[in-house]
Amino acid sequence: MKKNLISLATLALTSWVGMAQAQTVLTVSSWVPPTHGLSVAQKEWCDALTAKTSNRVRCNILPRAVTPPVGTYDAIRNGLADVSFTVHGYTPGRFVLTQMVEFPFMGDRAEPLSVAFNRVASKYPEFAAEHQGVKVLGYFTHGPGIVFNTKRPITKVEDLVGMKFRVGGGMVNEIAKNLDMNVTLKPAPESYELLSTGVMDGTLFPAESTDSFKIDKVIKHATTFPGGLYNTSFVFMMNPAKYNSLSAEDKKAVDELSGDAVASRFGKSWDRVENGVKLIKADGAFISGVTIRVSKLERDWAQAAKAKGVKDPSRMLAEFRAEVAKLQQQK
Repeated sequence: MKKNLISLATLALTSWVGMAQAQTVLTVSSWVPPTHGLSVAQKEWCDALTAKTSNRVRCNILPRAVTPPVGTYDAIRNGLADVSFTVHGYTPGRFVLTQMVEFPFMGDRAEPLSVAFNRVASKYPEFAAEHQGVKVLGYFTHGPGIVFNTKRPITKVEDLVGMKFRVGGGMVNEIAKNLDMNVTLKPAPESYELLSTGVMDGTLFPAESTDSFKIDKVIKHATTFPGGLYNTSFVFMMNPAKYNSLSAEDKKAVDELSGDAVASRFGKSWDRVENGVKLIKADGAFISGVTIRVSKLERDWAQAAKAKGVKDPSRMLAEFRAEVAKLQQQK
């Protein structure tokens, strides 16, 4: 009897050790605070993956980012971390097609914008070609862009001239230049220091970010636009070697949580807005002034997209807008 009990205990221990050894741990990095919607959405994705794989795959979410924001894409590609997200515009000149979603007046909520972005981008292999070296888990956007500043109410294009603004890069940089704004490309986490010390007069952000980056105490004025003055594109990604090391069953679990599911999850995180900043709504004259000054940007983008192999960029852009409109009507 004693011998049988010892054998059973040994068998149980062996099985437990085997299970522990079989578990895959994903190293996960975030360059925004743990309370930021991006970090929360990433953790939700990790928890969902652990549940879906019956604990065969879990995440080790690092207490600090493995690299500054601008180095995140290469950190995932090179295996410094296994999973993270990045802003396409943080590496100027690297991504062209993703700027499709960054033009003014695209949509009023991040979730439909994100799902539409992911659906259209996933149909065109040219987007995948721009993301060589990583496993794309999903594309998404933040919410409609707002003009925040510490100085004065902004009610017309002329009010923007000469003020110093932080921007995140990508199409917003071109929009700002065409509006004669004085802009500096800096990652979002630097915003509080830049604004509180007076180095910058303002920043272009979605509504959610005033709380996430604790700038609601220094921001005094905010101007909104229907559909946003701009948007910002993101990619959620995994190191391809890590993905390829998973079993077929666990790859399937990752895939089922990717794509539109990622876009919806991260999009929702931007739509949870809680802050006390008072908003000014841009009037028709202000909107017209912006439209006139930035109209050439779509033509410039279409030309650059053609050089990247897209046969009909204007049709692709129209397809994206139609998908956004359809999704916004559903909720």
